[in-house]
Amino acid sequence: MWGTKCRIPYLSDTIRTEVISHIKRNALEKKIYIDSINGYKEHIHCLLSLDPDRALATIIQLIKGESSYWINKNRLTKEKFEWAVEYYGVSVSESHLNRVRRYIKGQEEHHKRKTWEEECKSFIEEYGFEEFRDHSSI
Repeated sequence: MWGTKCRIPYLSDTIRTEVISHIKRNALEKKIYIDSINGYKEHIHCLLSLDPDRALATIIQLIKGESSYWINKNRLTKEKFEWAVEYYGVSVSESHLNRVRRYIKGQEEHHKRKTWEEECKSFIEEYGFEEFRDHSSI
């Protein structure tokens, strides 16, 4: 999971659909297997399989860096688009894959009940992460 810089809600339904389609195409070209991807106005969730020769940080850098470049090149947002520097990554057991897929697919419904800030706090508590901060906005 990663978000936009300063949690700016750049990802309207139309933009989010275009960005997700582009991320999927780009991932295929880079041999990154994305199982599920979806998001909401200011963040993206992505379930992917890691190649044993590639670190998660490398995969996230490839996805975020290329997609922000593409968003700006195609002027999908009025202002310069940037992803936040941080991201969350957890491993998922095979027995939970379908539950995670449903969760990712249902982001719009989920966020009618829970804000992204509330979601981040629950991830922090559940997985023992440090607080999610966008250091680039300090």
